[in-house]
Amino acid sequence: MSEDAGSRQRLRIGITGAVQGVGFRPFVYRLAKELGIAGLVRNRTDGVEIEIEGDVVSTEAFPEQLKENCPPHCLIREMEVSFLPLAGESEFAILDSEGEGGGHGRAGEVLPDLATCGDCLHEIFDPEDRRYLYPFTNCTQCGPRFSIVQSLPYDRANTTMSGFRMCPDCQAEYDDPADRRFHAQPNACPRCGPRVAFGEETGNDAMESATRAIEAGRIVAVKGVGGFHLFADARSDEVVQRLRERKRRPDKPLAVMFPNLDSVAEHCLLQTIEKEILESVAAPIVLLQRRDSKSLADSLAPGNPRLGVLLPYSPLHHLLMRRLGFPVVATSGNLSDEPICISNEEAQERLSGIADDFLFHDRPIERAVDDSVACVMAGRELSLRRSRGYAPAPIVVPGKLRPVLALGGDLKNAIAVTDGDRIFLSQYHGDLESPLAQDAFRTRTQDLPDLSRARPERVVCDSHPGYHSSASCEDAISVQHHHAHIAACLAENGIDETVLGVAWDGTGYGPDGTIWGGEFLIVNGAEFERFSHLRSFSLPGGERCVREPRRTALGLLHEAGIPVEETTLAAAFTEEELRIVRTSLARKIHSPRTSSAGRLFDGLAALLGIRHRTTFEGQAAMELEFLLPENAGSLGSYVLDSSPGNWFPIIKGCLHDLAEGESAARISARIHHSLVELILQVACEAGQSRVALSGGCFQNRYLTETVIRRLREEGFTPIWHRLVPPNDGGLALGQAYVAGRTVPSTQPGVASEAEGNSPISSM
Repeated sequence: MSEDAGSRQRLRIGITGAVQGVGFRPFVYRLAKELGIAGLVRNRTDGVEIEIEGDVVSTEAFPEQLKENCPPHCLIREMEVSFLPLAGESEFAILDSEGEGGGHGRAGEVLPDLATCGDCLHEIFDPEDRRYLYPFTNCTQCGPRFSIVQSLPYDRANTTMSGFRMCPDCQAEYDDPADRRFHAQPNACPRCGPRVAFGEETGNDAMESATRAIEAGRIVAVKGVGGFHLFADARSDEVVQRLRERKRRPDKPLAVMFPNLDSVAEHCLLQTIEKEILESVAAPIVLLQRRDSKSLADSLAPGNPRLGVLLPYSPLHHLLMRRLGFPVVATSGNLSDEPICISNEEAQERLSGIADDFLFHDRPIERAVDDSVACVMAGRELSLRRSRGYAPAPIVVPGKLRPVLALGGDLKNAIAVTDGDRIFLSQYHGDLESPLAQDAFRTRTQDLPDLSRARPERVVCDSHPGYHSSASCEDAISVQHHHAHIAACLAENGIDETVLGVAWDGTGYGPDGTIWGGEFLIVNGAEFERFSHLRSFSLPGGERCVREPRRTALGLLHEAGIPVEETTLAAAFTEEELRIVRTSLARKIHSPRTSSAGRLFDGLAALLGIRHRTTFEGQAAMELEFLLPENAGSLGSYVLDSSPGNWFPIIKGCLHDLAEGESAARISARIHHSLVELILQVACEAGQSRVALSGGCFQNRYLTETVIRRLREEGFTPIWHRLVPPNDGGLALGQAYVAGRTVPSTQPGVASEAEGNSPISSM
C-alpha cells in the first residue's frame, strides 16, 4: 500500500473470529466515520467483510485500529487485506448480511452467552429507566448468543428473537450508531420483548409470586438462558432433601446461587482469582472452600468441604435474587440422567413431579446450555464442565487439521468439529444413559456442524465398542480413550511435541481388551505407545464395582494375596456375598482386568472404611481426597519398590497403618504422596522432559498440584488442562486433534478407520 499520500484507494478486509454479536460492526462504522472513510461492513457466514475507500494514510491505518481498539469480547483471528477498484463512495454503511454462500469456506464463530453487563444492570434497577425491572435487558456487550442463534450470520432474523418485532424506541436504538444497542440482535423492552409468566400472572407480578413461592419453601422451575433451573431455599435442609428425593439425586453436590459477592464471602473462602472467575462474562459455577457456616443446609454437599457457587448472570436471575436476598439451590432442571429442559411444554411434562411451581418466559431457547463449572488449580482456572459462557468458542491448535466430527464418549459428553487450525468444542451434553439423552445426542451431532458451517468429511469416536456414541455411527475413525485424553491436553496447550502422557481415570477401553485407566503413554501427535501402566487387578462384578467400591477393594486384596479376614473389609459383606465374590475372582468369572487409577482410589477408600457404596461417579475417591488433613504435606509416603506402577507397597502400608491405629486422614495423605512418587518414578524412566496430565483423576486438586510441584522439582515440564476439562468432557477435543492429523492406518497405536465414505449421513 505505497501510493502517494494524496491519492485514494479501496481495500477489502476479510475478518474471521469472534466478531458477530459483540458490537463489532457498530465499532467498524464508528471507526470509519472518525477516519473519514467510506465503504461498507456486513456479516458473512464465516465472519465479517469490510470495504473501505479513502486516502492512503487513513485506509492503511484502519486495519491496525481494528486490531488495537476492537470491542472487549471481540477476537480477531485472521485478517485478509486486498485491493479493490475505486467505487467513488462518500458514505459508510452497515449492509444486510450475506446468507447462504457468503464467506470463503471458513467455519463461522458463534459467541457464547454473556453475563449481564454493568450498564444493563444499572438500567434494570433504575426506576427512571424504561427497562426498569425488565428481565430481558441486554446490549451488544451482554446477553444471549449461542442459546438463541439458529444459523449464521448472527442477525435477529436468524435467532429465536425473530418473532419479537421491536417497538419504535428499540428500533431507534438498534439503528443509532452512537447507541450501545446499535445492531444488538436480542434488543427488547417491556413493550415489545419477551415476558415472564407465573401461573396466570405476568411481568413484575409473576416475579413477585415466584419470589414468595421460594421464600415459602416451594421448589420453582425457572426458565433461564440455556434451560431450566430448579430453585429452592438453600438454607433449609428440609427443602433441599425434598428436592433431592424428587430429583433422585441423594448425595451429589447441588450448586448454590448467591445474591452477590458479599454474600458468597460470608459462606466461602475467596481468592482473588476465584472472585474474577465468578464475576467474569462467562459467570460459571466455581468450586469454593466452605466456611464453618450454619446458615446453609448441610445437605447441599454432604461430606464435601467445597460448594459449587454462582452469581446471577441474567437480568431475570438478578431480579429474583435481589428480591430474595438469600442463597438458593440453582440446579439443572431435569431428572437425573436426563437432558435439561428448554421449552415450557417440555418442562411442564418432565418437571411436574419435581417442581411445585413454574416461572416461564416466552423467548424460545434454541439449544440446551448447562451452567459451566470451574475451579482454581495450581493458581489458574480449570474447567470441569465447559458449557455456558465458554462454548462453542474454538480451541486453536498447531497446524491445519483434516475436517472431522468427533463424538466424544458416553459420560460428560461433548462433541467437536475441526476447521483448519480450529476445533469447535460443543457445550456439555451430560451422560448418554437415558433414551432422552441419546435422542438429544443425535440432534446435537447435526447442530454444531450446521451452525458453524464446518464441513466434516469423517466422523471419529471412542474405541469402546459398547459406547452409544460409538455405535451411533458406522464407518467411523476410532481413537483410544486415553490417547484422546492426552491429545486434548496437548491441543489446548498448543503443543506438537512428544510427551509422556499420564492418563488416569475410571474406565477406558484398551486395545488388549482390558479396562485401562492408569496409563503412561508416549504420545507423538496421532501416535502413541503404552510405556507403562498401574499394575492391573480384577473387578469382581464388572461395572458393579463403580457403585460398590467394596468389591474393588476385594479385587485389590486378591491381587496382592492378602486375605480379607486380615482387614476390616469383611464386615462390609455378608458371608454369602463374600463367597460369591471370592468364587468370581478365583474362577475369573465376570471379573475383568483393569489398570484403572480411579478404581484404585475407590478401592483404597473402601479399604479405609470411608465409602463402600456410591450414588454418583467418583464419590468414594472424592471423599478420600476430602479427608486430607491440613498438614498433609508433612506426612510422607509409602516406600515404593522398583517395579513401575506397582501399588502393592501402598495397600500394604495402608493396612499396616490401620493396624497401628493411624487415622484415615493421615493414611489418605500417604496414599496421595505415594501415587505422586509413582508418577515421578515412571517419568524418570520414560526420559521425556514434558509430562502431560489428563483424565478424571486430575480433578483431584491435591493430587494434581502435588504432581505439578514434584515434576518441576525434578526438572520436568508439567502440562495440564485449563480451558477444557481433564475428564471425559474433553475427549472430543482429543479425538478431533488425533483424527484431524491422521493418515488412514490400521497400525497398532495409530487411530484406525474402516474403509468407506463419510458416515455422517447414517447418524
